[in-house]
Amino acid sequence: MRALIQRVRSAKVEVGSQCVGEIGFGLLTFLGVSQNDTEKDLQWMIDKILNLRIFEDQNKKMNLSLLDAKGEHLLVSQFTLYGDTSQGRRPGFVEAARPEQARILYEKGIALSQSAGVKTAHGVFQAHMQVSLINDGPTTFWVESPR
Repeated sequence: MRALIQRVRSAKVEVGSQCVGEIGFGLLTFLGVSQNDTEKDLQWMIDKILNLRIFEDQNKKMNLSLLDAKGEHLLVSQFTLYGDTSQGRRPGFVEAARPEQARILYEKGIALSQSAGVKTAHGVFQAHMQVSLINDGPTTFWVESPR
């Protein structure tokens, strides 16, 4: 499982002209699911995202997690995180999970984030989305679940 995490001042996701998810201060997470990912990988990933100490404390040190900072979370499914660009000019998506498997894990990820007490918004699985954000820092991290 892969996640691209961005600390944001605000972020929103639209489908067509309709806003389907919006947050203020917090994290925007693009989540990619591979064929081999399980619920255990998902639990590890959501825990990592919510507890990663990437928000500044009173001394301007990255010392607070999303939970500590009482931030919000926007979770967007993105299978292209498993795009293989090592050969040719067109990405291959052999490693990406089938939509049926990815949808289940993505929806469980939303529920896990919400059950931790975090205001969690989300995109629409398999929809063409437009994502807008104001990156804070910019602060961006790449996280992969252990194999």
